[in-house]
Amino acid sequence: MKALLIDPEHRSIEAIEIAGREDIARLIGFDTVESDAVGNAGDRLFFDEECFLRGAGGRFQLDTLIPIAGKALIVGTSGDGTVLRDAVTDVSSLGSRLKYL
Repeated sequence: MKALLIDPEHRSIEAIEIAGREDIARLIGFDTVESDAVGNAGDRLFFDEECFLRGAGGRFQLDTLIPIAGKALIVGTSGDGTVLRDAVTDVSSLGSRLKYL
């Protein structure tokens, strides 16, 4: 499924394909994965819950969410947020909503 990988250390956003939740943890680099809703279409921002405790490189803020340190993924969800699907958000619209810190 289509996802967007945010790498604040390199200030990049990349459209990628993932197979499931195990890919989210692998790409973020940690198993302590948390998520927040972004927008109204079911997309969620997945990130390391302990990102600030670890001192991960690079920080960013999406919309009015709290800042995040380290890599994160935007993945689409449905139902109660447990079923993954293609992200609705695209790279260009995400770039205008993202601020690197």
